[in-house]
Amino acid sequence: MAQLSPLLKQATPVVVDHGEGAYLFDVDGRRHLDFTAGIGVTSTGHCHPRVVQAAQDQIGKLIHGQYTTVMHRPLLELTERLGEVLPSGLDSLFFANSGSEAVEAALRLTRQATGRPNVIVFQGGFHGRTVAAASMTTSGTRFSAGFSPLMSGVHVAPFPYAYHYGWDEATATKFALRELDYLFATVSAPNETAAFFVEPMLGEGGYVPANTEFLAGLRERADRHGILLVVDEIQTGFGRTGRFWGHDHFDGKPDVVLIAKGLASGFPLSGIAASRELMAKAWPGSQGGTYGGNAVSCAAAVATLDVIREENLVANAAERGRQLIDGVRLVADKTPGIGDVRGLGLLVGSEFTTAEGEPDTATAQAAQKAAAERGLLLLTCGAYMNVVRMIPPLVVTAEQVDEALGIWAEVVASVTK
Repeated sequence: MAQLSPLLKQATPVVVDHGEGAYLFDVDGRRHLDFTAGIGVTSTGHCHPRVVQAAQDQIGKLIHGQYTTVMHRPLLELTERLGEVLPSGLDSLFFANSGSEAVEAALRLTRQATGRPNVIVFQGGFHGRTVAAASMTTSGTRFSAGFSPLMSGVHVAPFPYAYHYGWDEATATKFALRELDYLFATVSAPNETAAFFVEPMLGEGGYVPANTEFLAGLRERADRHGILLVVDEIQTGFGRTGRFWGHDHFDGKPDVVLIAKGLASGFPLSGIAASRELMAKAWPGSQGGTYGGNAVSCAAAVATLDVIREENLVANAAERGRQLIDGVRLVADKTPGIGDVRGLGLLVGSEFTTAEGEPDTATAQAAQKAAAERGLLLLTCGAYMNVVRMIPPLVVTAEQVDEALGIWAEVVASVTK
């Protein structure tokens, strides 16, 4: 009998029968409050009626039309609609299926457009599992170990992770930018550097927000040296942080934006956005793919954009995010073992540390497991997997946040006695 790979370890024991909004219902009929959202994917909640209807309608018309062979209305409509929300000047799109594919498409574009071989990524960043994307990922060795040699031309600079360094944010930011300049002087000369790839908030790296000074420093150096600034919004985009884009919090001005996850409420769809001028510098034949821009996924994405706008989900993410992080901080204030709480909107992380300030992976894992037993589904992240993260859907209600906070308080009390 065939089985799933033994390497696919489930974070929770739940076998799902169906989902509705912020809840999952297992095959035994038990309800679970889902604060994982498919790792930030089901932005409009599970099976939002508008998204379901759009997908069902499209399936009856066209499931797949390969988009370098034929065009279809959902793809054209989605492209037009994204033009309404993309950062100013980013008016050209290429679609793929996964975040890793978007990262690799952006890597190819930036190298071809600049004629330069190197890219700089930032410590703790996650950009994917395929070879090039894994080569650019530093959030944990588990994503890149065991299949070396990895892609060359990737260099790593610090991210302003203040809690990790034991500094205030201003000191950490000054250090990160100074080390970036040192990297230019010692490892990758500016005229050999094609692009910066940066998350506006580290995802797998521990839910660490960037800041305005840091992104402004990247933008200034990019402009000075002819380097392209690629902002990875795969997890932070589409209202997740309480602004439409994560970099909106920090006045970021990207040359390329990467999109995926919350774009289509669970249907596989990703892409990169750039200016037409920049996109035209990609070499002929360098963009394509069998399934990119799938008709059903595009229809679901159009419906997702409708729901986000008409139900004011960006504002809801901001309001419910404040409620969530305030509640999580109240729990942390009573718990010496939680060293830091941080986040943006509906991306909130609690970092568990020992009395000596070392990463406390065991307690974080115990808290995540105990929460699942009580009906609250959470995930961990960070280099040491000692950060418990909350990622509810954008449709989460005040009552559901209160429910989650009640469970979380019980869980933390039980695992930190």
